[in-house]
Amino acid sequence: MINYINGKLVFKKPEFIVLETFGIGYHINISLNTFSKLPEEGANLKIFVQQIVKEDSITLYGFFDEAEKEFFNLLIKVSKVGPKLALSILSGFNVDELKECIVSKNHIKLASIPGIGKKTAERIVLELKDKLDNVEVVSEDGDVQILEDVVSALINLGYKKQECLKVIKNIDISKLRFEDILKEALKKLTS
Repeated sequence: MINYINGKLVFKKPEFIVLETFGIGYHINISLNTFSKLPEEGANLKIFVQQIVKEDSITLYGFFDEAEKEFFNLLIKVSKVGPKLALSILSGFNVDELKECIVSKNHIKLASIPGIGKKTAERIVLELKDKLDNVEVVSEDGDVQILEDVVSALINLGYKKQECLKVIKNIDISKLRFEDILKEALKKLTS
């Protein structure tokens, strides 16, 4: 199994790149999110890859970081979601946006991706929600550290992490400080 390929970026298009290493040019399909992070042609690049083997083909899918690769692997395990559709989904949303869609059960936003109907979007939410319950959703301001601190404080008070994450997901944290989020979480945990 190939985890990543390190080489020279010879050619790039929004759909794929050609990465040369030891005289071999690898055709690697990519998402638009990965494309937007690529350096100029001729630069060295480390790209994480997933190899998909079928009866008549071997295809490489590339990702700028491991988080996107992991999410791709989660998506292709969903019934009726193949590698091409998974790549389309990752082109429409970055990993954090996609996690937020799934955790908040927003199948309507998912269905906005070409190739995804209402039923497929609902299936993605249904099959991945439990797998993402432990994932912290990044707030719009990126206040991940505050959320981690709140969860840590609640765990130190004797609450279970799973329980804390569920409560925090239901709190509007956009304009709250650490103390306010902690108080609100404690209210919900004790009620």
